[in-house]
Amino acid sequence: MYLVRTPQFVQKLFPNFVWKMPANEKVIYLTFDDGPIPEVTPWVMETLNQFNAKGTFFCVGENVKQFPELLLRLREEGHSIGNHTFNHLNGWQTENITYLRNVRKGAHAVRSELFRPPYGRVKPSQAKFLNRHYRVVMWDVLSGDFDPNISQEQCLDNVLKNATEGSIIVFHDSLKANDKLHYVLPRVLEYFSEKGFVFNALHEQIFSQNKKQPA
Repeated sequence: MYLVRTPQFVQKLFPNFVWKMPANEKVIYLTFDDGPIPEVTPWVMETLNQFNAKGTFFCVGENVKQFPELLLRLREEGHSIGNHTFNHLNGWQTENITYLRNVRKGAHAVRSELFRPPYGRVKPSQAKFLNRHYRVVMWDVLSGDFDPNISQEQCLDNVLKNATEGSIIVFHDSLKANDKLHYVLPRVLEYFSEKGFVFNALHEQIFSQNKKQPA
């Protein structure tokens, strides 16, 4: 069970997390979780390049260690990098000390202060630590590309009907999401480009307030 559009009451539970960017320009922020992997991530980069779009990739540390050349290419092509833990841990199901050590290990692997919890699941006690050391980036639109129970067309509708100025949208550069991503991503880029939107990355520098101390 998941919500395509994150409701306001959920966002207010964790007010220090970034859920959406200011809606004063026609900008959308595409984010990609769970990579990088050679079967999917290079295609994502090539597709983004066709539209002069930049994305934010929340990388799993063990994938970065296995495919360091993909992390280097992401940076060279102007995309932003975030941490998605080292082993894609679910915070709800993991003891705090184990979880937070894994987050730190992931941060060292990707060299970023941006963090997104896998599945969006963290305990309040974990969130307290994360807010002190990282900029936690969530989302306001979840594409559902990981969901085998929805069609490609439904996945596309999830994005087109819910994304607005400043939206942070979640995709996955993973094998599970690959088929839907190939259908949805080019169509999202085309649709919003024709409406005058641009696609920017969530670089660490844009989060000027509440500067975090390194862990």
